[in-house]
Amino acid sequence: MNTAEILKHKILEGESLNAKLAEWKSAGKKIVFTNGCFDLLHAGHIAYLSEAASLGDILIVGLNSDSSVSQLKGPNRPVNNESSRSAMLASMFFIDAVVLFSEDTPLELIKSINPDVLVKGGDYEVHQIAGAREVQANGAEVKILSFLPGYSSSAIIEKIKAG
Repeated sequence: MNTAEILKHKILEGESLNAKLAEWKSAGKKIVFTNGCFDLLHAGHIAYLSEAASLGDILIVGLNSDSSVSQLKGPNRPVNNESSRSAMLASMFFIDAVVLFSEDTPLELIKSINPDVLVKGGDYEVHQIAGAREVQANGAEVKILSFLPGYSSSAIIEKIKAG
């Protein structure tokens, strides 16, 4: 499989996502879900995503669409468009699927995936995490991972602007 085929195989939506979920669940795979903008990938993201992947067999990353990032981060974001961000994430060997979402939160996506583990970064508390209540009601776990200190896409952008 060449790189383009691998990336296409890992960036999922609709029926292709449902088919993969059915395959993984029937094989008894432990599914981990996390989400974010992942606009400027940095060492903090890599550490976070790698740790999330270690919590199960399959890591699915919900990726905010361009319109969603703009709503959350402002009109000058994202720096990288959703196609670029999807490809960068899909190229990581420990990420099994990337799924775009346009809503303010990934709640509907989380409910449709029904992961075994829902993961967010250390700047959240469980009650602030979209889908936490639903995941826990299904007997699954919510994990909060710590961040690698000193890394932030917004901080990187500000540093670049400062020259």
